[in-house]
Amino acid sequence: MYVKFSQQLLNWYDDNGRDLPWRVKNYAGRQNIAPDPYHVWLSEIMLQQTVVATVKDYYAKFTQKWPNVQALATAQQDEVLTAWAGLGYYARARNLHKCAQYICSEFGGNFPNSETILLTLPGVGPYTAAAIAAIAFDLNANVVDGNIERIFSRVEKLEDELPAAKAKIYKIAKKYLPTARYGDYAQALMDLGTAICRPKNPKCDICPIAEFCVLAGAENVQNYPKKTPKKPKKQLKTNVFWVKNAKNDQVLLQKRPEKGLLGNMMEFPSSPWLPQKPAEVQAKNLGLITHIFTHIKLEMQVWEMAEPEFETLVNGGFEVNLSADKQWVKPNELDGFALPSLMQKVRKLAET
Repeated sequence: MYVKFSQQLLNWYDDNGRDLPWRVKNYAGRQNIAPDPYHVWLSEIMLQQTVVATVKDYYAKFTQKWPNVQALATAQQDEVLTAWAGLGYYARARNLHKCAQYICSEFGGNFPNSETILLTLPGVGPYTAAAIAAIAFDLNANVVDGNIERIFSRVEKLEDELPAAKAKIYKIAKKYLPTARYGDYAQALMDLGTAICRPKNPKCDICPIAEFCVLAGAENVQNYPKKTPKKPKKQLKTNVFWVKNAKNDQVLLQKRPEKGLLGNMMEFPSSPWLPQKPAEVQAKNLGLITHIFTHIKLEMQVWEMAEPEFETLVNGGFEVNLSADKQWVKPNELDGFALPSLMQKVRKLAET
C-alpha cells in the first residue's frame, strides 16, 4: 500500500507539480538534474510562515543581488535586512546571513549533505534540515510541514489535536516514504496540500491518493487536522513619533536593539509597547495604525512634531525608546533602509 501511495503521488507530481523559480522538477526522475542547495536553502528559509506568491519576488531579488552563498556571506547585515524588509519574521534574515557566513567559514562554501549536520546551521530547524536534505541532495529525509501534517491527519483520520499531534503525524508520514525520489516526493506532498488537500473545500474527487485516505470525500474532512484553540493575541499600545527637522527636510530614524522583536531593523522613535493606552502629547495627531504580529496586536498612535518639540518632550520626562544608533534621513531616502512593515505603515500615513 505504501509503495503504491508514493508512486501514485509522484506520477501526479510529474504532470501537475508547480513550476517554481527555485525548483528543479523530476530530480532523479525524468531529468536527473540536481538542484542548487543554495537556492533550496534560501527558498525554504523564506517560505517559513510565508506564502509562495510573496516569496517569489524576494527570492528573485536575493538571487540577483547575491547569486551564491559566498556573495551573501560577504554582504553587510544591514544590506540583507533592507532587502528582506516587508517579508516579516526578521530573525530569519539575521540567521540567513549568519548561516551563509558559517557555511563559508566551516564548510568552504559547500552545504553539508547530511540532515544531522544541516540541523546545526543557524536558523535551520528539523523541518528545514529535512527539506534541504531531501530536495537538494535527494536523501531519505522525512519532510513534514503544515501541508503534510494536514494530509496525513486526514489519510489516517487522526483525532489528536495539533500541536500535540505533531510527533504522531511525523511517525505516520515516515511509513509512507518512497524508496527513491525523496526530494520530488516531499515537494509532491507540499503541492498536493496546496492544490488538492486544501484546508477548506479540499478536492477529494481528483486527489491522486484518495483511495488511501480514510476521510476522502467525507463531509467533515476539512475539520482535520484538529487543533487546540489558539490563545488570544497580546494587546499592546504605543505612541510613534514622526520627528521632522524642517531646516534639512529630514525625519528621525533609529535602529532597534539586536535582540528581541524586529532586531536590528530601523524604526521611528516610539514609547514603550504596553497593554495600557499611552499618554497623549501636544502634537499633530496623524492617526491610529494597527499591526498584527503572530502573538501580538499592536496599536500605534502616530504623532508628527518638529525636532525642538520632540526634544522638549523627551527632556520633560516623557518615556520614549531612543537608540544611540540614530540618524536624520530625507523621506525619499527611506527605501534604502531596513524598515519593517509596521514602520512602512507609519511612513505611508505621515506622507499622505
